Amino acid sequence: MIGSWTSGRRVIVVPCTVEIERTADSLHAHVDLQGIEIEPGDEVIVHDAPTSIPFGESSIVHCRATVILAGRLERLMARLAGYFELTELYEVSFSPGRTP
Repeated sequence: MIGSWTSGRRVIVVPCTVEIERTADSLHAHVDLQGIEIEPGDEVIVHDAPTSIPFGESSIVHCRATVILAGRLERLMARLAGYFELTELYEVSFSPGRTP
């Protein structure tokens, strides 16, 4: 019974599209995996994608990615960790506005 909760990691290789832009307006990189939905705890490794492009350019590259799907226990732990890390942002202070 416990084995079904701790195991279950599957490795899948899927095609992906990587969009990279490095301009004065935007600096971003987006990966679109084809045929799979990523959930908490999953790991993605993109192969053969450029790590840098010259300033002022944008690029779209088609490559492949290895997706390691999390098991049930790992997925649960990732959701709990995300929840507790989010609650750290809710720090409330009852001190006066100015400190001497």
